[in-house]
Amino acid sequence: MSQRQGVDLSYEDGARAVELAREAVESYVQHGQREQPGSMREAFYERTGAFVRLESTRGRGSLRGCAGGYRSGEQLGHVIVDTAITAASEDSCGSEVSPSELPNLTVSVCVVRNVVLTDDPLADLELGIHGVAIDGGEGGWLYPTVPVENGWSKREYLDRTCRKARLGPGAWENDDVVVTLFEGQVFREREADGSIEQL
Repeated sequence: MSQRQGVDLSYEDGARAVELAREAVESYVQHGQREQPGSMREAFYERTGAFVRLESTRGRGSLRGCAGGYRSGEQLGHVIVDTAITAASEDSCGSEVSPSELPNLTVSVCVVRNVVLTDDPLADLELGIHGVAIDGGEGGWLYPTVPVENGWSKREYLDRTCRKARLGPGAWENDDVVVTLFEGQVFREREADGSIEQL
């Protein structure tokens, strides 16, 4: 098992990360433009991965877009902008976010802090601490908060991540499938364009 340290965000940094992701989504959806991070907070110059999730508040709510990666050679501020745009594009959930959806979207950002390469995911995985990325098939990942929100066991969490990678349940046990665990700080809007909480 190997580990790499990453950035450690304050609440203010995390709140700004969510605001930046929202600004990037709105600029892309409304004007087809890439938002520039502008004058960035110090933490945003660190080179680390990040994930962005967009969820609809309409009806029972649903995932509207997600994108990201656990490693990046780019500065965090630029990673957040680019990831938010990808999450809002048709490349994410099959259809681009429309301007009319913006008032009903909540934005969350997971900034990667530690990356753990494991050959025994069942033993090394800590629910509520680790996100899971599967490299194999089409590749897939899930936030650290997802299994806790859904009451999943470790096996179910790994199996569900395999499904996202378009692999069968239990594929994480195969030698040709690489499982990476990542710790991340998750910040999200409590409601669309509303106050921000750290999970």
